[in-house]
Amino acid sequence: MGLVKSAMADALLTSMWIFTMPFLRIFTLQISASLGVQALPMAAFFITTVLVTLIMFIFTLIGNALGGASFNPTASLAFYAAGLKKDMSPLAIAVRFPAQAAGGVVGVKAILGVLPRELTETMKGPSLKVDLQTGFLAEGLLTFGLCLALLVILFRGPKNPLVKLLLMAATTVGCVGTGAKYTGPSMNPANAFGWAYVNNWHNSWELYYVYWLGPLTGATVAAWVFRFLLSPSPASNKEKKA
Repeated sequence: MGLVKSAMADALLTSMWIFTMPFLRIFTLQISASLGVQALPMAAFFITTVLVTLIMFIFTLIGNALGGASFNPTASLAFYAAGLKKDMSPLAIAVRFPAQAAGGVVGVKAILGVLPRELTETMKGPSLKVDLQTGFLAEGLLTFGLCLALLVILFRGPKNPLVKLLLMAATTVGCVGTGAKYTGPSMNPANAFGWAYVNNWHNSWELYYVYWLGPLTGATVAAWVFRFLLSPSPASNKEKKA
């Protein structure tokens, strides 16, 4: 029953996260326009980073309240492969990842049903702008960089929680900007599946190769790099406790 509750919590949090993301772009554009800095890329980066930091803070609280729920399969896999998420197992992955994908569908359908048509007509979600192999590499490398950065920030970074969130937000925004001309990007298979489902390409090889296998491979490699090269040694942990 615990696993079922975790899967339901994942689905709920994922739907909320994906529902929130389009508003991020809308608010960034509105704030940039009101400040008269819409033509300045660095201003948009700063505004987006601040908004993402706020959203991450809110979702961290919600995720904790839901018992450690996650809205991204790559993050769950990275923590598991790095040996940092004891409640994950192959069985949990088999149950929770589909739940997150289902949450992605609910989130996309909800946002398309709420926003005006003139806005939703431009929303297509992640899309492949390069060949299949380049797309796989782009999603894999971007997710590798993002997951490795998150692990380092969380477990080897500054102690201040707000600074941690700010660094994670800046890394996320930077990765999204870098991958825009390649795959969207997604770096979140649940998000990609949600948009693929409503756009009727959820049964395509492109989705699972580029937007599932690519990010999950990148997350796994990032976790292994952190676990074997960057994570604090047991001896150092004992010294800190002493």
